[in-house]
Amino acid sequence: MNILAGCRSVSPFFISGNPKFSLNHTTPQVPPWKSTPTSIVVVAQLYSISNNYSNRKKSGKLVGKCKGASEHNILLLPVLKLHKSVPSQFILLLTSLRCLPKWRKYSFNLKVTDLQEKFNRHVSLLFVRLIAGVMLVMLVSATVSKTSSLALTEENLLFLEAWRTIDRAYVDKNFNGQSWFRYRENALRNEPMNNREETYMAIRKMLSTLDDPFTRFLEPEKFKSLRSGTQGALTGVGLSIGYPTIYRGSSGGLVVISAAPGGPAYRAGISSGDVILAIDDLSTESMGIYDAAERLQGPEGTSVEVTIQSGTEIKHLALPREKVSLNPVKSRLCEIPGSGKDASRIGYIKLTTFNQNASGAVKEAIETLRSDNVNAFVLDLRDNSGGLFPEGIEIAKIWLDKGVIVYICDSRGVRDIYDTDGSNALATSEPLAVLVNKGTASASEILAGALKDNKRAMLFGEPTFGKGKIQSVFELSDGSGLAVTVASYETPSHTDIDKVGIIPDRPLPTSFPKDEEGFCSCLQEPASACYLNGVKLFSR
Repeated sequence: MNILAGCRSVSPFFISGNPKFSLNHTTPQVPPWKSTPTSIVVVAQLYSISNNYSNRKKSGKLVGKCKGASEHNILLLPVLKLHKSVPSQFILLLTSLRCLPKWRKYSFNLKVTDLQEKFNRHVSLLFVRLIAGVMLVMLVSATVSKTSSLALTEENLLFLEAWRTIDRAYVDKNFNGQSWFRYRENALRNEPMNNREETYMAIRKMLSTLDDPFTRFLEPEKFKSLRSGTQGALTGVGLSIGYPTIYRGSSGGLVVISAAPGGPAYRAGISSGDVILAIDDLSTESMGIYDAAERLQGPEGTSVEVTIQSGTEIKHLALPREKVSLNPVKSRLCEIPGSGKDASRIGYIKLTTFNQNASGAVKEAIETLRSDNVNAFVLDLRDNSGGLFPEGIEIAKIWLDKGVIVYICDSRGVRDIYDTDGSNALATSEPLAVLVNKGTASASEILAGALKDNKRAMLFGEPTFGKGKIQSVFELSDGSGLAVTVASYETPSHTDIDKVGIIPDRPLPTSFPKDEEGFCSCLQEPASACYLNGVKLFSR
């Protein structure tokens, strides 16, 4: 058998399908190697042909070797016709050296029958095992997939709906340092979900791993109540509450952010900064704010007992539950004799919440006051605990002719920018002062920060609450819902106010009143303890 081969640059371990070769004792020509797609890779044992073959009577001789190669390492095996059970033929090129040796024409007689039989047995067995293995893997995969799909119950699907909502919307894509996908698999295997209450418990447990008090689960009734609260009316005692912060020095309980003007809590003398120690004799030390809010709300005409700490004083109060009207805006005209033409007629606007009527109510108040020829505005955001984020953006556009309103951020940095080009502006020319306190939170802080950083307004009062997170509400298929922290925000000057608040430009006088009547009197009476010079209110 004669083999002609030359040392060429060839890709190692290449197999091509269906070569037109036949095995005989004539002198076949080895065709050039081509890089064609490999269908099946067969790994066969490399048979070493020792130097004993060269000692036999052959015509032809290996006359050249690559450096470092061994004579008895045969790199190019004859083309073999495989067993009849294999429908195609293959070329097997095996290399264990750094390069191919140069060959000259030689011939020798080999007993290829034994070699062919051994090769056929090895390749056929390996091929059958390969096909069987592939079929087994496909069968097992299909069975597992089918079993998993069929095993999901209606309760599992509700849990997965909640899991997907967090996966897509939650601000922290590290999920408080855990594998969110692994948690899903473990929960489906280990958490009981045999009925709706167990499923709700599994969802609450999942959310608790995020260690975020503002991301919470809402049962259908709570979800409905939350929606009604943003639409203008709520039955309760008229309190907005939050968690105490370290810089306020509070060690326990829940802090009052604001009391709705005219509501039961407001009439009882509860004010921002007071601490709720107990509700119906149940301590609030480990109580969540949404659990507390649910306990404070209830049917109209019933009452709830609260224990309040105001400074060093402890008060026990019984508060009636009423339908609290959440009219977001109150306004009035304050005339200040002799204070100069730039501040003689001041339009006072008190914004108490950001519900779906807020921006429309502010526009209406501005137009009404303008009809009274005001030449300056005061926007009072004290004890406004926030509300709907879009309403905060729309109200900022009323006062700004251009500029950034807020930067929305996630764990990777700035994700979105809300700004205005002045197309929705209504009151950009008149002097503006904004009043804030520690009850000013969330959407109120977005508005106050935008007006301050764009130098549209002077801020008076005390540092705001410091809630720099944004939540969105998602409804699940059974009527329950999720409130999810979807982002944090920075003011236009890239200030992160979370747990710090916005620092005002100037303080307000001690015991400055929070109602519109008292505000006007403090501007009009220089002898009063709360007197505030109207001209200085708008000067920088």
